[in-house]
Amino acid sequence: MKTEKFQAGPASLYTLENNSGVKAVLTDIGASVVDLFVPAKDGGSVDICLGYDSAERYFNNNSAYGTIVGRFANRIGGAAFTLNGNTYQLDKNEGKNVLHGGFDAYFRRLWAAEVLADNSVRFTLNSPDGDQGMPGNAEVSVTYTLSENNELILDYYAVSDKDTVFNITSHCYYNLDGHDAGYIGDHMLYLDCDCIAAIDSEFIPTGEILDIRKTAMDFTSAKPIGQDISSDMEQMKLGNGYDHNYVLNAPGFEKPFAVVRSPKTGVVMELYTDLPGVQFYSGNNMGTDFGEKGGKYELRGGFCLETQYFPDTPNHPNFPSCVYEAGKAFVSRTVWKFSVEN
Repeated sequence: MKTEKFQAGPASLYTLENNSGVKAVLTDIGASVVDLFVPAKDGGSVDICLGYDSAERYFNNNSAYGTIVGRFANRIGGAAFTLNGNTYQLDKNEGKNVLHGGFDAYFRRLWAAEVLADNSVRFTLNSPDGDQGMPGNAEVSVTYTLSENNELILDYYAVSDKDTVFNITSHCYYNLDGHDAGYIGDHMLYLDCDCIAAIDSEFIPTGEILDIRKTAMDFTSAKPIGQDISSDMEQMKLGNGYDHNYVLNAPGFEKPFAVVRSPKTGVVMELYTDLPGVQFYSGNNMGTDFGEKGGKYELRGGFCLETQYFPDTPNHPNFPSCVYEAGKAFVSRTVWKFSVEN
């Protein structure tokens, strides 16, 4: 474990590194992944996570690169929901809806950090009653652990003193060719998902669980991300590409729900989770930002796979529930596992 200041000021960097050459650089701003170096087929390593060079950029991180997002990740329609007969009004930071917690996002805050071991660090945030419009004083944490099996394990925990909703995730953008390598259309993607939560023109779920097998949105057989990205399928046009909650066929840790491969670097990324959904986002709004080391983040220069409850779940009783009673903890794990093939 290496700890250092992230330039001047209160923020710090925490470096986890294993004996196989995987290295994760984390910061307490937004409990974020700044860099993630993994072995490549040329014998070197490649930084596959998009990010910034400075603490200032993270405190003003509009794209949420590498961050932890909550108290409710993704969108809630109408920026409101009702729980136990009480209606909670949230920030309208995306039209009439709320996205990733609103204006005072968790990912622009300084989290408390605790080094647990040479390969593990926990970040904790206290979120008071009424924060982001949400009920209950909540303690939220994420623990990053790097294993010798080339797994970066994310353990989420949250508990509130009132009934509330939790949906906490990592908003990492990946590019297995390198964080500034450009278009990710040739990445091969497999998703063990037969259905999506269909969206309307504002990216809010309609409530329909849509079977997408044998359509442009089907990744149950691995294919390049860019192969069908310009499809005239209605859902694809609404999302301007892929920006949808995919419904996992089999959450758990026996087999990956997603596998991504880079033909260029040979990097293979497997993902596992116990949550019911994953937001697959193909970087459709990128192209106006410069990241670390001067790299320009181009249109579709990164992709996200955000493990989660479904968007707008508090307003859809047919979706898996994200409501947690007072004192009942939200506990979840997501695993990113890396290997390399020639």
